[in-house]
Amino acid sequence: MQFPNARIALFGKAPEAGKVKTRLLPAVSAEEAAVIYSGLLQQTVANLARARLAPIDCWCTPDVTHPFFQNLVDEFGVSLKQQKGDDLGQRMRMAVAKTSAESVILIGGDCPVLEPDHLNRAFSWLQSDCDAVLGPAEDGGYVLLGLNRCDESLFNDIPWGGERVLSMTRERLQQLDWRWRELEVLWDLDRPRDLERYRAQHLRT
Repeated sequence: MQFPNARIALFGKAPEAGKVKTRLLPAVSAEEAAVIYSGLLQQTVANLARARLAPIDCWCTPDVTHPFFQNLVDEFGVSLKQQKGDDLGQRMRMAVAKTSAESVILIGGDCPVLEPDHLNRAFSWLQSDCDAVLGPAEDGGYVLLGLNRCDESLFNDIPWGGERVLSMTRERLQQLDWRWRELEVLWDLDRPRDLERYRAQHLRT
């Protein structure tokens, strides 16, 4: 492992029809959306496991017992953790608080252009002169948050899923007087237009 004292905290939902990627509907069926999501999540884990950057904790919802999550353990050796909290902010804060590591990077499983190199750079920055690293998303959120320390202001009273998540997080980091760096802007797969881009990308590769 390149960063054995760090952790990758991957947030994942059980890929059940009607419960994941619902904003893709009705461009695809609920069943197709679940297949798309499970493929994205599995590819993310596979890429990171092969890169051997840091141990991977998959923070699961609604629980860790779904066969999809169990397969990730068998195939890639990830550790399964239970998400807890009333909203995404609370769940992320709890994951950071429960992770005993020098650095932790929080990601989701639905950014098809997030590569191990992005996490490699983020971990390197965290080990040098940064308190935090942001991976901005085109929709105004972020696809990655790396931390060497934790403060609840980064997770409280933020409109998750909205276009102000990134700007508000930057404001909170400024208020904390933390040092942070940002990766290039990426996109995640949330809406039908993202699915078109994803399919076009796969046709080129």
